Amino acid sequence: MSAPTPHPSTEGLTPYPVGLLLTGRRIVVLGGGQVAQRRLPALIAAGADIHLISPSTTPAVQAMADAGELTWHRRGYRDGDLADSWYALVATDDPDVNAAVSAEAERLRVFCARSDDASAATAWTPASGHDGGATVAVLTGDPRHSAALRNAIVDGLRDGSLAARQYRAHGAGVALVGGGPGDPDLITVRGRRLLADADVVVADRLAPRELLAELPPHVEVIDASKIPYGRFMAQEAINQTLIEHAKAGKFVVRLKGGDPYVFGRGGEELLACAEAGLPVTVVPGISSSISVPAAVGIPVTHRGMTHEFTVISGHVGPDDPRSLVNWEAAAKMSGTLVLLMAVDKIGEIAAKLIEYGRATDTPVAVVQEGTTAAQRRLDATLSTVAETITAEGVKPPAVIVIGDVVNVLTH
Repeated sequence: MSAPTPHPSTEGLTPYPVGLLLTGRRIVVLGGGQVAQRRLPALIAAGADIHLISPSTTPAVQAMADAGELTWHRRGYRDGDLADSWYALVATDDPDVNAAVSAEAERLRVFCARSDDASAATAWTPASGHDGGATVAVLTGDPRHSAALRNAIVDGLRDGSLAARQYRAHGAGVALVGGGPGDPDLITVRGRRLLADADVVVADRLAPRELLAELPPHVEVIDASKIPYGRFMAQEAINQTLIEHAKAGKFVVRLKGGDPYVFGRGGEELLACAEAGLPVTVVPGISSSISVPAAVGIPVTHRGMTHEFTVISGHVGPDDPRSLVNWEAAAKMSGTLVLLMAVDKIGEIAAKLIEYGRATDTPVAVVQEGTTAAQRRLDATLSTVAETITAEGVKPPAVIVIGDVVNVLTH
């Protein structure tokens, strides 16, 4: 790409865009400051044999050297340093050194990028970004303009607003995508990208509803909460729905609230699809067990207060023979308890925790519809939480947090 008005220092210069394959090839970087710190990760990712020449570096660059990602020569530039190199990046704060390196690069016909003077370089570093298997690289002559264009393109690819619809990035198969706690902005970049590429979306009741409104008209949306039969049979029906559509040649996204593997039955869906011979992609999501408390100012851990937090499903009561929770152990732990799906069982749970030793005045917060416009927080104690939930008419979904962290940021 070319800018309408070139940067003054590059007036009249027209770059030829090309992608360099640097795997195993010697690359020399002069300078270990902030510029090098920004440029080195891409060179490392490209598999280059990087030789960094600088008397000192930033801590981040030193960490790259310590990890063996590059070879650091702890000294200044010497004539001959570019011998046998394929590419050089000059990023020192000494104009004389930069000019000397450029002169050697010109003499040896090594392409050389300069951070201080693009007009004196033989190569420019584009503003680049990545989305899936694509690399976006923008050259305008003005670094700020290049970065702005790069950001617009990559953001559009990631949120699905910019897409090559004639090209299918995914073949038939299934993606289990965690949609996050409810706020549509809290889905991961990868999750949103896969959603934009879907032919069929099978959505949970707790999946971010606003994301469905953004889908193109041709996408079939199936509401998993309305699939008939009881809970167990409903899961079997969901599994079969995923398999049938994927076997028909469709790319199916199973959009779930939170994370697919945190009480989301994602493991069952993956096994069913795998047994049917279907490729499955799993995209983690932001779990409501952490994000919803954070949204109302509750850290699930806090230094000097707790060294652990425990996430428990409360969909069955403590005395239910189906319960797999060791409530006595949970009560005796000093850390935070986060309860999901526990609104209608909180009275039984609170009583059991108190029976096993948790103090009756332990702080409790109930967060309904966390991260959404309908979010509300109610505070109580272990002895009053059941009464509070009933009096306030709390309905699922709600996250219940038990422990001293409830008030740590408000006192």
